[in-house]
Amino acid sequence: MTNTELIRGIKRGDSKAYSFLVDNYHNMLCSYAYGLINDRALAKDIVQNVFINVWRMRLKLKDDFAVKSYLYRSVYNEFVNQNRGIKFVVPLDKKNIDALTEIEEEEDENSLEKLIAMVRREIESLPPKCRQVFLLSKQDGLNNVEIAEYLDVSIKSVEAHMTKAFAILRKTLDGKMNGVFLLLFGMDLNKEV
Repeated sequence: MTNTELIRGIKRGDSKAYSFLVDNYHNMLCSYAYGLINDRALAKDIVQNVFINVWRMRLKLKDDFAVKSYLYRSVYNEFVNQNRGIKFVVPLDKKNIDALTEIEEEEDENSLEKLIAMVRREIESLPPKCRQVFLLSKQDGLNNVEIAEYLDVSIKSVEAHMTKAFAILRKTLDGKMNGVFLLLFGMDLNKEV
């Protein structure tokens, strides 16, 4: 479904178009929101509010409206709105904002899908224990203590697998992939674990 077809469907109140929107962007937006707020439940609330607002404002959407850019900006705006009184928020430095902006403004949606597929392939090619620890941490949201208990290993072992996973991923993924990694897992690949 093209961007224009998607917008026209949403404007008509087509539930299939809206479902397509949610299905295609929910996980990436949740990861992005999690990177901003570092709280999975609040990140999901932010994304849910964005989708509700899209539905409410659907009649005002223009056919040439850039869906991806709008959704990412809406998540950021919702994050700011919900955290106006909170002094501590997780700041994104300029290079991460630039990476996210570059990805969200990517004109070819297939290239984003290809980049995500490449990141996932690199994660799948990690050594088995590293991959398992990495996914338990970054995909399932477990902390090192929980992972150690789940796998019945020491916390030092978990830390060693995470360090090894990040070292391998840093070598195999170039700079543009860092933005995709940030979108998928809410963290900068180049920062220490």
